[in-house]
Amino acid sequence: MLERHELEAFLTLAEELHFGRTAERLHVSTARISQTIAKLERRIGVPLFHRTSRRAELSPVGRDLYEELRPAWSRITAAVTRAVDAGRGLSGRLRVAFTGPAAGQLLVGVAQEFRDRHPDCDVQLREAQLPDVLPWLRVGTVDLALTLHPLGAEDVVLGPVLVREARMLAVPAGHPYARREALSAADLNRVTVLEAEAMTFNEALTLVGAGEGVFVVGAHARRYFARPDVAYVRFTDAEPVEWGLVWHTDGATARVRAFSAAAVAVVQAV
Repeated sequence: MLERHELEAFLTLAEELHFGRTAERLHVSTARISQTIAKLERRIGVPLFHRTSRRAELSPVGRDLYEELRPAWSRITAAVTRAVDAGRGLSGRLRVAFTGPAAGQLLVGVAQEFRDRHPDCDVQLREAQLPDVLPWLRVGTVDLALTLHPLGAEDVVLGPVLVREARMLAVPAGHPYARREALSAADLNRVTVLEAEAMTFNEALTLVGAGEGVFVVGAHARRYFARPDVAYVRFTDAEPVEWGLVWHTDGATARVRAFSAAAVAVVQAV
């Protein structure tokens, strides 16, 4: 039988495909992860990963093992969480991530409302970069997150939308678009649009300021990310940006549902 630390190391490495990031997520040394995986491979008898100097890739056997283990491990951890919730009620600790300062500011008010309603439950807020959200939810680093909708993952529940804001385009300050009062979605066809999946927000804006491309943002960026090298121009025909709560499909605990209800109450009261 596999031990818990072996399962966690294997599943996390299968998602991160990087020993350093895996060690960081599990709060252990890189050497510990390497030793655990090597021991697991010796026990199974075949390589689970193909290693290079920079990353790891799942072998065919490793991929099959991951696809078999991940759903089962999620069900086990969710079952334990539900049992704990049933025993404690709305007590214990709730860990909530947010992406960006605007989301963090909103969550501060939601957390206070939740504490007023459920004083026996502690709330911990933690900032995440957008690429962190899915991995953190999947391994239980956080219970839910306030971030952009949608996330495009089948194993994540989209909770209530809390904020809708105008969609804007971040462009270099010297770009011709920076002199325009507004843009249309068709204008994106004439520029290089940066993708956010592997970058932090500030990294994307730095690339915009350097003239590497443009970046689609919400209107809050003008207030929280004002920069001399970047201009923000609104769209006239784009759907608004939506921000809402998300949690893993196996993580709909009583605490998560109560926090979601508190968030909706705070937004409706504004």
